[in-house]
Amino acid sequence: MPVANLRLTSPDVRDGERIGDVYAGQHAASEPELVVDGVPDGAVELAIVCHDPDAPMPHGFTHWTWYGLDASDGPVPASAGRPGPNDDGGMGYVGPFPPPGHGTHRYYFWVYALSRAVEGEPSRGEFLDRYADAVVEQARLVGTFSR
Repeated sequence: MPVANLRLTSPDVRDGERIGDVYAGQHAASEPELVVDGVPDGAVELAIVCHDPDAPMPHGFTHWTWYGLDASDGPVPASAGRPGPNDDGGMGYVGPFPPPGHGTHRYYFWVYALSRAVEGEPSRGEFLDRYADAVVEQARLVGTFSR
């Protein structure tokens, strides 16, 4: 998988550090701001996925799918693109909410630079199956959370 110059950062989520309560499920569950840099040539669209592989479910828990984002550097506007499904049965962002006493969970925020546009609102699994061949480059940011 290509991992050259694409970067995903956030003023709200520090790589390897605890995600603030304001972004968590039992609080306001505000969407964290994300910033993309180094979008590669050939990318026509960006997609964002936030996934908790530590959730006690067979495939972890998808907290966010976000499609149709401009393939450009800079902050990703909250009004950009279109939300996709999360594993809570809704659309868009759902904040960290691990079971009490289940320890520290990791939350992988992925950005995918794609060579073709995503159609519809696929689940995380559907997106990865259908668009793996279109990934020009990817990057991640990992935050943690526990209750």
